[in-house]
Amino acid sequence: MALREIVVIPAEVLRKKAHKVSNFSKELVALVDDMFDTLRNAPGVGLAAPQIDISERIIVVEYAEEEGEKPQSFAVINPEIVKTSTETEFGIEGCLSIPKIVGEVERFSAIQVKGFNKFGKPIKIKASGWLARIFQHEIDHLDGILFTDRATRIWQPSQEETAELPE
Repeated sequence: MALREIVVIPAEVLRKKAHKVSNFSKELVALVDDMFDTLRNAPGVGLAAPQIDISERIIVVEYAEEEGEKPQSFAVINPEIVKTSTETEFGIEGCLSIPKIVGEVERFSAIQVKGFNKFGKPIKIKASGWLARIFQHEIDHLDGILFTDRATRIWQPSQEETAELPE
């Protein structure tokens, strides 16, 4: 397992539609493990392969609803949002590839994601609240969309605001 470099804007890979994964290999398993290590080291709650300069449809998410709780970890290959709630909510987002900037973004309150695990087994995940927001943010990365494209307002956060954001 190794740490990968997180690319930042204006890296071209962040604006490209990522390629579907068709080969579920031990290299893919190692890549997913590297992505988790990189995410934890950053620290963050989600990471998409384009953020480490790999144009493939792979995301990892690790998030705990409550502080001190063991986080849930998800690795999804070729993720697709197959169902959304009608309700939406605004929330403040940041991104490891856009340092020192946050924005207010409207997202679906709940979603259902389908894809494959790192071994090629089909998976389905129901997510709501912040977890749904993280999945939407990371899946956007696979289509070359950044949170700043969807934000209604963008700013540099104060230290107090930074402390309140999920890492």
